[in-house]
Amino acid sequence: MTSPQLSDRRNGASPVSRRAFNRMVALLAAGATLPFYNENALAQLSKTGPIPPDAVKINANENPLGPCPEAAEAIAKVIAKGGRYMYEETDAFVNTLAEQEGLDADYILPFAGSSDPLHRAVLAFTSKEKPLVVSDPGYEAGGRAAQFIGAKVVKVLLTQGYAHDVKAMVKAAHDRKAGLIYVCNPNNPTGTVTPRADIEWLIANKPEETVLLLDEAYIHLTDEPMCSDLVAMDKDVIILRTFSKLYGMAGLRAGAAMGRPDLIGKLRSFGAGALPLTGMVGAAASLKVKNLVSERRKIVKDVREDVFAFLQKNNITFVPSVSNCFMLDAKTPARRLVEAMKKEKVYIGRVWPAWPTYARVSVGTKEEMAKFKTALLKVMNNLQA
Repeated sequence: MTSPQLSDRRNGASPVSRRAFNRMVALLAAGATLPFYNENALAQLSKTGPIPPDAVKINANENPLGPCPEAAEAIAKVIAKGGRYMYEETDAFVNTLAEQEGLDADYILPFAGSSDPLHRAVLAFTSKEKPLVVSDPGYEAGGRAAQFIGAKVVKVLLTQGYAHDVKAMVKAAHDRKAGLIYVCNPNNPTGTVTPRADIEWLIANKPEETVLLLDEAYIHLTDEPMCSDLVAMDKDVIILRTFSKLYGMAGLRAGAAMGRPDLIGKLRSFGAGALPLTGMVGAAASLKVKNLVSERRKIVKDVREDVFAFLQKNNITFVPSVSNCFMLDAKTPARRLVEAMKKEKVYIGRVWPAWPTYARVSVGTKEEMAKFKTALLKVMNNLQA
């Protein structure tokens, strides 16, 4: 008998070929996790290994502020109850998020961060016949999941203004009969925004069977409108949120997928189990802190704008960003810049093939970015000598 997860093709879903599905089952039965979703696979892009205690780590878009005091207190209090699953705390998180977003609770599926639902969405809506359409440069995790199941990845260059080229993405979706279009807004790695009007146009003009996966991992860092109302209007969109960025909970793991129940329901079959209690109570507590988002947004913005002023003063090229990362042009293969900065005990991010002379830099604390400035001047002078 055919599994419903394999046969259901509504909304463009053609989840996984039988061969790929059987391969995943075998891996899980052997005690493994999916190749693109084990700890090493998720960490390797930003994993540095041991670093000196006085080094500056601005390579992974983490928030050095960590969880807010209210979240830290909630986490500390619940640790003693860690022997229980306490599913009710996950329900409390979902209900709090649903109330704030103006959604029914069954429109929200909680996760430990947003990488898990990103991978699941690719498994659920793409296949060898239905490719994944992404920006270039863009966050690579979805592409890895697509490659694992044999789905093609169609890359579309950003516009000259560094936004997603929604017209080109929609054309590619029509031409290739895509199952999923992935938009990270603000984009990772560029930290640039795709306007709300463009996202609305994409939804209105995409193929009927294609789903939009809108990753709002960094949306709290901007003044841009969130798009949860599109979910409330039952559009063909799944929105991802995480508490790893502005909320400072990257190591604690909390996030959610928001979408019509029939859409997010397709993500359930690719995993099961209780979510981390600490992440759930920390996320719920964070949501209840008045002005937390606006205050932290200002902190990040002030540091980011100070760094941009420094770069402009020293004629160092960069892509203006509204997020907690930006792309810096080394005017040479950027891997040389990354390695040279390591020698100065400053660990910056990686390089994307589409932009080989650019490296991503995360925004750290004011003190961390002061060390970054000093090291950068020294390294850039040496590279250009």
